[in-house]
Amino acid sequence: MEFSIGSSSPETQKSACIIVGIYERGKLSEAAAALDQALDGLLSSLCKRGDISGEEGELLWVPHVTGIPAERLLLVGCGKTKTLSESSFRKITTAVAKTLQKTAADEVYNTLTSLTVKGHDLRWPLVQTVLLMEESRYRFDELKTGKKPKAAKLKHMALQVPHDADTIALDQQLARAMATADGVSLARDLANRPGNICTPRHLAEQAKQLKKGNKRLSVEVLDENAMEELGMGALLAVARGSDEPPRLIVLNHQGGKKNDKPIVLVGKGITFDTGGISIKPAQAMDEMKFDMGGAAAVMGTMKAVAQLRLPINVVGIIAAAENMPDGKAVKPGDVITTMAGKTVEVLNTDAEGRLVLSDALTYAERFDPDVVIDMATLTGACIIALGHQTTAVLGNHRPLVQALLDAGQEAFDRAWELPLWDEYQEQLKSNFADMGNIGGRAAGTITAACFLSRFAEKYRWAHLDIAGVAWKSGSQKGASGRPVPLLMQYLFNRAGS
Repeated sequence: MEFSIGSSSPETQKSACIIVGIYERGKLSEAAAALDQALDGLLSSLCKRGDISGEEGELLWVPHVTGIPAERLLLVGCGKTKTLSESSFRKITTAVAKTLQKTAADEVYNTLTSLTVKGHDLRWPLVQTVLLMEESRYRFDELKTGKKPKAAKLKHMALQVPHDADTIALDQQLARAMATADGVSLARDLANRPGNICTPRHLAEQAKQLKKGNKRLSVEVLDENAMEELGMGALLAVARGSDEPPRLIVLNHQGGKKNDKPIVLVGKGITFDTGGISIKPAQAMDEMKFDMGGAAAVMGTMKAVAQLRLPINVVGIIAAAENMPDGKAVKPGDVITTMAGKTVEVLNTDAEGRLVLSDALTYAERFDPDVVIDMATLTGACIIALGHQTTAVLGNHRPLVQALLDAGQEAFDRAWELPLWDEYQEQLKSNFADMGNIGGRAAGTITAACFLSRFAEKYRWAHLDIAGVAWKSGSQKGASGRPVPLLMQYLFNRAGS
């Protein structure tokens, strides 16, 4: 869908639909008041009759209006206060997005973006509107046969801003939001594809597709032989039980100066996770196709970075493999040697994500990175700690961790810091190797990050555990595309204006 900036007064706007806000007790937003005056008090009358109360998220269609160029109105309840919270704005925008999918209007004029959101300027509601509209429009039906549902008629949305707004700057924000939404959609597509389609080789082919038309983006794919030569014993060990060969995928966007140190993004790409010999329970195992959510997020982010031609250097590394039980599969008690030369006793083959990431993090050293950020659906313990709302962030560089927290807050793709104290490292002790790959039930998210930290000692590093946010279960089952919005906001902040 197309989005644009608009500054016309709503009563003069020719449109198939104008969206305006109504507060509780019949209080009209500025746009609603202008329309009310042009319509001889129609909106005030609807409020007095009780047709709309202004309750947050309430919707009322006014299908036929005369006296203004618009064909119809959509009145939206905005709650009690004229200063909306972030959650309130997202709630009402989500309600609007869902109902617009059913309208016959092909273009709309949205005045909700001119409402005041607490703690934010004009840019925030613009960006959130684009992301929420595109999230609502997303469908994954590429594998369904037969007649598919008709696509929504809505093709264009103009977002109202004040007359004196800096439209050049806001157009830039709009472009960034649209690219972010495209990245989120790609991440969702990749993660939603089943394991028999989205294999490590499929991810590699998708990476090569991103390169087309992007001169600043290069792609390199390492196969088993290349990994063997590099000594990637951890990644290869995880893949040993599968007929699907692993791949290490490297996407390199050179948007900054040649000698500028890059930001390196590393993603866990376990395209299906049975748990290996430490096999998972059968219930909900189908959802383990989402275990490459970190890889999908790296791919989506790199697409958006290349699309916008961000003036910074960004490298994406994806460690892709399948974790299967087989006669050749790694076993509990086996000792493997990582690319870093460190040995690991595999105490649980279902703690495979940290193994593939260990080699990818070591590989990241060759880029002499400014910072490294890895992301992975790593631990069920993260869901116990933070639920399905929040990404866990841990790291060895306080300013980087804070920058990610700030970016997540700005993008409303929020994260929360967990401690990475030396005392937790004790839980990884092994009698037979340099470390075990698990540290017991206690503090599972933290000890997993402690394991990764041992392979990130040569640079500034942060880890995002996205196990609770990468997908939804139940009737809404599907990938979320997180944390692409968080990552893109971080990169926007680094790139500046």
